[in-house]
Amino acid sequence: MTTPAPSPRRWWALGALVLSVLVIGLDGTIINVALPTLAQDLSASSSQLQWIGGGYLLTFSVAMLPVGRLGDRYGHKKLLLAGIVLFGVSSLAGAFVDTSNAVIAVRAALGFGAAMIMPISMALLPKIFAKEELSKAVATWTAAAAIGMPAGPVIGGWLLNHFWWGSVFLFNIPVVVLALAASWFLLPRDTTRAERGNVRPEPFDGLGTVLSSVGITALVYGTIMVPTEGWGDPVVLGTLIAGAALVVVFVLHQRRAASPLVDLHLFSDRRFAWGTLTAVFGNFAIMGILFVVPQYLEAVQGFDSFGTGLRVLPLIGGLMVSAGLSESLVPKIGARVVVPIGLVVLATGVFLGAATGTGSGYGYTALWLSIIGVGFGLAIVPSTSIVMASLPKENTGAGTSVLETLQQVGGVLGVAGLGSLLSAGYLSRISVDGLPEPAAAAAKDSVAAANAVAEELQDPGLLASAHSAFVHGMSSVLTVSGVVSLVAAVLAAIFLPSLVKGKDAEADKTAAADSNETAQVGV
Repeated sequence: MTTPAPSPRRWWALGALVLSVLVIGLDGTIINVALPTLAQDLSASSSQLQWIGGGYLLTFSVAMLPVGRLGDRYGHKKLLLAGIVLFGVSSLAGAFVDTSNAVIAVRAALGFGAAMIMPISMALLPKIFAKEELSKAVATWTAAAAIGMPAGPVIGGWLLNHFWWGSVFLFNIPVVVLALAASWFLLPRDTTRAERGNVRPEPFDGLGTVLSSVGITALVYGTIMVPTEGWGDPVVLGTLIAGAALVVVFVLHQRRAASPLVDLHLFSDRRFAWGTLTAVFGNFAIMGILFVVPQYLEAVQGFDSFGTGLRVLPLIGGLMVSAGLSESLVPKIGARVVVPIGLVVLATGVFLGAATGTGSGYGYTALWLSIIGVGFGLAIVPSTSIVMASLPKENTGAGTSVLETLQQVGGVLGVAGLGSLLSAGYLSRISVDGLPEPAAAAAKDSVAAANAVAEELQDPGLLASAHSAFVHGMSSVLTVSGVVSLVAAVLAAIFLPSLVKGKDAEADKTAAADSNETAQVGV
């Protein structure tokens, strides 16, 4: 990869990219706070509420692979600006629609805009920063992408306390305007075809796009239906099996396509392959944590949405501390040491969380959330940096889109599986003996519903049982997340390249040689 010439505006350009991914993190969680209000004001059914979140996940997951390749083909800056504009226009429309189906359509459009922003903004990093500064830029980018998730409920809770539900969409507009202006003026321009030697673009892989889109759609759709229909539902099973089969067909097609959507030779470079796998495993663990912890803080410890968002911030604080620390540690002791240490620290925090009892106070929660944040930062930032360093300059968008798609789809599937585990743990422990049938059914549905039933019936026994049952289910989820982190730590210790300072060139040559050899033999 050609080392970019340092620009005095490069850190300002990073600010533009930070704004673009920050708004995605905010929008991804801010809508959750508004769901009860949407149910009341728009008479949204539970199915419609499910697809307000699901429609976003669907288009976000499906669109990233082709968008990455289109960015490499037509210019990353153009695609990023188009994604920011689409995100802004969709947000503006969302503030003023008046039906549930229209909100679902807006959320789907927002997901498509997010799919244009996320991988393309990452692909621009190696074009702006030299190799020596890339890890610092990745750390900042990662922190920005992460901080929006807990900040969303904080901002959303405040907005709903003061304004109407459309304000959660309207809030995006000033951030989008700033991101658009900053990206327009600060990001480097796309190279022209003449500057690339008038090389004719390779044919676009239309069949691969269709196969990947339909396959991922089926996987994500089936996963979204799991909480309401269950894993044993014929439609859910059929959809998931069909999705998995189409993904296999897609991979086989990619091995034979003249200009594939995904360059499978990337996986012959262990920096890309194991850096990606480590990032996916780490993301799986953190998605499970972010799935159960807000519910625990709100339903068991009794905080509102605003207070819950604030109390997740120790995780982000730990991430921000360790993201900067990892950047200085990797050149000294190597990624093969730093990443496994980070995953072990993450697992330690998760296992502490699994030991939570119903009487544990928030201080204990803040402790293990902070530890999780430190571990996540130590693991995810070097892993992402390793992946970025492995990408060929002309195909950074295709590479980052593969990383982001695997993380997104893995996270969706993981949350569905962990959600089922949480539900099974909750149902195995809650006691509804003596309750009327409708009240018992409601209490078994969720801990939030059990709280409402207990309050209505003035039944402290039910309240204690529901809280104990939820904590038991949460412990199971966190235990699995911790085990996944430990497995990832072992794999990282064995397979990740070291990347100790002074050995980078040797590692790069070895990886390149391995990649070329595999390319000649055929993947």
